Amino acid sequence: MMRSWILPMLFVLCGSLVATGLTLRGSVGEGAAILLAFVLIAGVHSPLMFPRSIGATEAQRRSAADGRPVVFWRSGCKFCLRLRMRLGRDAHRLHWVDIWRDPAGAAAVREVCDGNETVPTVFVAGRPHINPDPGWVREQLCSSE
Repeated sequence: MMRSWILPMLFVLCGSLVATGLTLRGSVGEGAAILLAFVLIAGVHSPLMFPRSIGATEAQRRSAADGRPVVFWRSGCKFCLRLRMRLGRDAHRLHWVDIWRDPAGAAAVREVCDGNETVPTVFVAGRPHINPDPGWVREQLCSSE
């Protein structure tokens, strides 16, 4: 779980250091703006940007019941972030599995990615699709209804 927060914490730490330096030099407003920018970047790269993750077993069970795709992701992944942002409000309709929080999810991804943890990996009807186009994922979501 802690691994998911390393990158966002580094952004906040770096922003704090830069903002402190600027504030000590008398640029309070500039320091505050820099800190705000780093906090926003940290928020975008945090697990908070994604819908609540569930375990791989539960996601596969739910997907079998409702036909919705399962997305295996991890925080800090720019391709996962791109998928999440391009899906917009539809993202909450997918089943999301954070591979850094769920060892079974990481194992499922490694199994289909030649031992690598390549994300996002989207399972549609039990078939894996590695780093698919967000538009295609949206189509799969619409066809599962």
